Amino acid sequence: MLNGIELLASSEDVDSLAQALIDNHAVPASESRDAFHIAIAAVNGVQYIATWNFKHILNPTLQGKIALVCRECGYEPPIICTPEQLLEAQNDS
Repeated sequence: MLNGIELLASSEDVDSLAQALIDNHAVPASESRDAFHIAIAAVNGVQYIATWNFKHILNPTLQGKIALVCRECGYEPPIICTPEQLLEAQNDS
């Protein structure tokens, strides 16, 4: 099912953005995997992250911080939504 889907590359830029997300309290320090998930998407120009992680990624109080840190580091933040929201948006197009 995933055949042909491009793998995203990790890099020093990804590590730096993930650390910036943690340092700026956009993602809790205890959730470095979530920071990495957001960073690898932003650095690689991924437009959307579909998740059910409402605690640390799809948290409305953290969304603005995540976007701000990404932009301050020179990256456009991905739109973070649930899979249902993403499918609904695609169906409305």
